[in-house]
Amino acid sequence: MKPSTILAVPFKPVSALAQSLTCVLALTISQSALAHGDHKHGEAHEITDSDITVTTLAEGLVHPWGMAFLPNGDLLVTEREGGIQRLSKDGKLSGRLGNVPKVVAQNQGGMLDVAIDPDFASNNTIYFCYSKASEVEGKPGSSSSVAKAKLTDSGLENVDVIFSADSIVDNGFHFGCRLAFDAKKHLYITMGDRYKYMKEAQNTDNHFGKIVRINRDGSAVEDNPFTDGKAPEIFSYGHRNVQGVTIHPETGAVWAMEHGPKGGDEINILERGANYGWPVITYGVDYSGDIISDKTHMDGMKQPWVYWDPSIAPSGLTFYQGEMFKEWNGDVLVGSLKFTHLRRIKVEDGKPAEQFEYVRDNHARIRDVEVGPEGAIYLLTDAPNGKVLKLTK
Repeated sequence: MKPSTILAVPFKPVSALAQSLTCVLALTISQSALAHGDHKHGEAHEITDSDITVTTLAEGLVHPWGMAFLPNGDLLVTEREGGIQRLSKDGKLSGRLGNVPKVVAQNQGGMLDVAIDPDFASNNTIYFCYSKASEVEGKPGSSSSVAKAKLTDSGLENVDVIFSADSIVDNGFHFGCRLAFDAKKHLYITMGDRYKYMKEAQNTDNHFGKIVRINRDGSAVEDNPFTDGKAPEIFSYGHRNVQGVTIHPETGAVWAMEHGPKGGDEINILERGANYGWPVITYGVDYSGDIISDKTHMDGMKQPWVYWDPSIAPSGLTFYQGEMFKEWNGDVLVGSLKFTHLRRIKVEDGKPAEQFEYVRDNHARIRDVEVGPEGAIYLLTDAPNGKVLKLTK
């Protein structure tokens, strides 16, 4: 997605990649109709908007960006301009927590994602990613940084910055900043290419356009692929602006989703040390229409699990697991900023199949998607008067 720009172009839904994963086929008219609630006689019933109840749990949030559930069912919600709030199960917002570090709320930057420690029940520790002002002499700007802190009833204690990307730029674009813990309690942090520095995504001696993997104290994981280089935290590279990261509930694999330029948004299954190609290969073009690369494939560079052209500006990524929408178990849920809907990608034998749209009539930019402990689906709407929406059936 172009910084601070929403492209108002007609949406053309796309289907799965072919088995070779070399192209995306257009959805047929019947598939498109199915996605929007029309059914042919005799077809199995797919859940449509008419089956879903949308409840506004909270509003008045200033560009909410990330959320994470606490063990008791409360929800932590970040606000891009600098706040973290706690939403109780009965729908009451705490107001902004105290002792939250100052952020550089410039363009796309600010207080971004939040995650809880795998041992939160015993240590009350949370992690958050934000655009932090540079402390490097002679290098103005900000970079994606992660801090950990103890969550208390009144705010945060023992705030400790455990990672700061070396991609210090004074432009406010492409921070990445999504967080996820794997089963080994390693923390994955997504890094953007900072827009005009796209070529650095191929340089494994810095953090531009990378996904990093660290221990909870901020140190690089011992078996990271580039521990002999200048950026030992790197897990994978060749990314543009990763706005979703999640762990597959069965395989434990890390999945990541990134914005392409004009076209070429994609979801990737991450592998240690793998190169995902940006900007050497891409399915998109520059916003001016200029060619960034005439290549979509190259030896040694990974192909996406799925991609979108035109772009949908995806943000927020998770797998559905639960009883409420049990028909969707194992499917991928994605928010769309550009086309203001929740998207479900049906997964068949590990491959992408049909895609479906929900709640698009709300006309809300969906910034994040989470599945709650009771199986309901929670959405954040990216707006000056942002909301937490709960989807049930």
